[in-house]
Amino acid sequence: MKPVRVLKTLFIIAIIHSGIAISANAQNWELVWADEFNYEGLPDSSKWIYEYGPPYKNQEQQFYAKEDLKYSRVENGNLIIEAHKEQREGASYVSASIRTSGKKEFLYGRVEARLKMPEGRGTWPAFWMLGTNIKDAGWPACGELDIMEYVGYDMEKVHANIHTSAFNHMACTNKGDSIHVNKPYQKFHVYAMEWYEDHIDFFVDDEKYFTFSKPSDKLEEWPFDKPQFLIINLAIGGNWGGKHGIDDSLFPHKYYIDYVRYYKLRKQEQNQ
Repeated sequence: MKPVRVLKTLFIIAIIHSGIAISANAQNWELVWADEFNYEGLPDSSKWIYEYGPPYKNQEQQFYAKEDLKYSRVENGNLIIEAHKEQREGASYVSASIRTSGKKEFLYGRVEARLKMPEGRGTWPAFWMLGTNIKDAGWPACGELDIMEYVGYDMEKVHANIHTSAFNHMACTNKGDSIHVNKPYQKFHVYAMEWYEDHIDFFVDDEKYFTFSKPSDKLEEWPFDKPQFLIINLAIGGNWGGKHGIDDSLFPHKYYIDYVRYYKLRKQEQNQ
């Protein structure tokens, strides 16, 4: 482990355990949860679980493996999700997807990650959230928040989207936007979402490019007053990621995650 990363780890641990606030986006934010990926091996099982199995959604073509260092590992201060062209249980590729379901839930605040994308047509990495009530409410009623989506055929553009019963891509009514990002497959950038009771803002490197404001109190329009869990995955192909095919000559693909952090607004002192 590099000395700089050791110092960063100790600094973050001290902040979390002492309750000292750390700023994000020059706001009054307090860091309350993070994974800095300053260890070696599999992702921390106290924070993450695996999605496992063949693709069931969006016509994706990957099988998600669990607890296998070939496809998901922490090394040199980064989480790496790596996709290979391999056959497994009817899928043509093997990759990984991790989530905080059952480990950590989030409601309002700032969620951010420092990421570097895989490079190549057919890749579809994402950093996103789903409502913890998905098993009961189903999708899209549970609500989905896509903090970052990237499709490899459109190499310098990233996307933010929200999905609800009223607004979703299946009905061609989803709400979202995109932004040009300089070489996201060569450089790390910070992708963030600030979630409030009446609106949600999306950023790249602290540049806000999309806001979704609460349309009403209707559950089908605003399910975002309930907790959500985080997901980090690298899909291959699918009805969006594979829109222009998959370049098999470029495998394996690596998706780098330097850190994931969650902040809450610092509570103002009473009687001020």
